[in-house]
Amino acid sequence: MKIVLSRKGFDTSAGGGPSPIVEGRPVSLPIPAGDRERRTSATTYGDLGLGDHAARASRGRIGAEDLCHHDPMFTDEGECLFGQCGAAQTHLERQGVGVGDVFVFFGLFAESGGEPHHRIFGYLKVGEVIPLSGGAPAEFVDRGHPHALAMHARNDCIWRGEGYVAARASEALRLTVPGGPPSLWRRPDWLRRGELTYHDRADRWIRGGRLRSVSRGQEFVADAGRRKAPREWLEAVIAEIRAS
Repeated sequence: MKIVLSRKGFDTSAGGGPSPIVEGRPVSLPIPAGDRERRTSATTYGDLGLGDHAARASRGRIGAEDLCHHDPMFTDEGECLFGQCGAAQTHLERQGVGVGDVFVFFGLFAESGGEPHHRIFGYLKVGEVIPLSGGAPAEFVDRGHPHALAMHARNDCIWRGEGYVAARASEALRLTVPGGPPSLWRRPDWLRRGELTYHDRADRWIRGGRLRSVSRGQEFVADAGRRKAPREWLEAVIAEIRAS
């Protein structure tokens, strides 16, 4: 089994600031639709009820009328539709990620007046991988999924399966160590050097169970194999996300 740590949402380069934690709940803000992506977006921040949050997080540069890249998309039926393409999609394919594997979505968050930090906010258990090179299914177009409205790259796909977002910003879902920069994480005991793509450098693996995560990149793949410990960690993460 593969576990994919998948970076999504606002940060200092995409959007201008962290996504908010509102009344104890993490609210992941989709990244803005860039100039090249405007033809692939039909959703504004206002459509999602996120206009005020986007304006505050971006210091007024983005507002309710601005288009966003609404992806991953979580439905009321407990399903996640996640689009990927280009080099990131190629990386997932080369790592053998597929049906039965799990995306664990994380991003940059902060409470009002609090320190920015990385935290997990949702997950997707992959049930189906749908290539879009032959055209997008009508249901994805009707939902306004950005990867279904127009191709981003030749290898555009939508990953589909069970998925939920966290209802609370619990300490169990926080990655960043207390008081540390966002990139300095508490790593799971089972995760060791050589087991997370893009993190091979020795100086990233710090004593005391810490990991200095890379500043760029979207999809970081860990091969859990048949080990028990990664599965127990993942089950605990999903249970925490699903807790009301």
